[in-house]
Amino acid sequence: MVLGAVLNPVNSSMIAVALVPIGAAFGAVPAETAWLVSALYLATATGQPVVGRLVDRFGPRPLYLIGTGMVGVAGMIGALAPSLGVLIAARVLLGFGTCAGYPAAMYLVRREAERTGTDRPAGVLTLLTVSAQTIVVIGPTFGGLLIGAGGWRTILAVNVPLAAACLILGLRRLPRTPAAPATTGFDLLGIGLFAGMLTVLMIFLMDPAVPRLWPAGLAVLLGAAFALRELRTADPFIDLRVFGGNAPLIATYARTLLAQTVGYAILYGFTQWLEAGRGLSASHTGLILMPMSVVAIGAAALAGRSPGVRGKLLTGAVAQVAAGLLMLRSDARSPIWLLLLIAVICGLPQGLHTLANQNALYHQADPARIGASAGLLRTFNYLGAMVASAAYGVFFRHGAAGATGLHHFTLFLLAVATALLLLIAADRSLSRSASS
Repeated sequence: MVLGAVLNPVNSSMIAVALVPIGAAFGAVPAETAWLVSALYLATATGQPVVGRLVDRFGPRPLYLIGTGMVGVAGMIGALAPSLGVLIAARVLLGFGTCAGYPAAMYLVRREAERTGTDRPAGVLTLLTVSAQTIVVIGPTFGGLLIGAGGWRTILAVNVPLAAACLILGLRRLPRTPAAPATTGFDLLGIGLFAGMLTVLMIFLMDPAVPRLWPAGLAVLLGAAFALRELRTADPFIDLRVFGGNAPLIATYARTLLAQTVGYAILYGFTQWLEAGRGLSASHTGLILMPMSVVAIGAAALAGRSPGVRGKLLTGAVAQVAAGLLMLRSDARSPIWLLLLIAVICGLPQGLHTLANQNALYHQADPARIGASAGLLRTFNYLGAMVASAAYGVFFRHGAAGATGLHHFTLFLLAVATALLLLIAADRSLSRSASS
């Protein structure tokens, strides 16, 4: 279950240190390589709810095996990709393939609790959460070492043995479950509107010039049509009713979007600058980011013992602002200790924000819609990652070699981090979500 569930964070984090060498290999600028990130999240944001329903309908075994098989095929295609377009297509296939691991694990946990009559899955759920968070923060380090050993294609090729291990374990260990009766159909129109909205929105964000405002207008129209469809259909693709005038929950979604935008922007943008602007190799960049991994894991482990929400969020937001201020002082001559300090500070929000927002949602969501509410939280995570990829594509449009692009990019990060800090400070409901 853990191996299948971490396939997505493995592929979303290792790519951070590969964007520069991939761009050099195909003669592509950051605005083009940014699609390697966005393509995976577009596929995942649309595919995850669909695959989750298929798991409920047909059981975890067939979806898990099909999904991990797609991951292996995508890994082979990516490792042999002759062009950036083929590589982006492989990332789309990876996105869809990695959609099965997490819902399959949740299904198995729930069924095992029902079988044994012991509804105490906290240990397994914590393992799933911590393992995913750990992979996200150590992914750049692991990816840098792989690239140093065998080039950027190794971060695609590594999916082949991972998928093989999943297939072997899945065939041997996953139970066969009878298909559930089909009680409802799929909201195909809602799925199409949602996917279309995200795609045209990303097209606009990648090049937000005034003459090209038509994608933004089209995204607004598709978004309005999607919202109208989901609120009127009995079985929506994404249940927007969870909002229901619940201002604290809406604030949690907004915080998640802002926090993940900054977090992923640092993960992808700052990492690219370390290679192209500071002149570090992919393996050395991975080692520079290692303290971020250690701090994130330690912060999550220590903070997880306390139910407080507000203190974690404030600490994480202040750390993001502090990291941004230090990034403004960075250039091609920046000492290694400064880069390590930035990585250490960035580890705090990586370890605290997801934990705190999940805890807040648990207390804020309608118990009858906790599943849909949790699914939307993951959707806002993906949206933050897509905004981040668009941001570094815009600010590093002509490459990440100079300090000017980094500083403009950092001003954007500081604006988002400051908005997040103000939102947290103004939200009185956080004190009631859990003891802070």
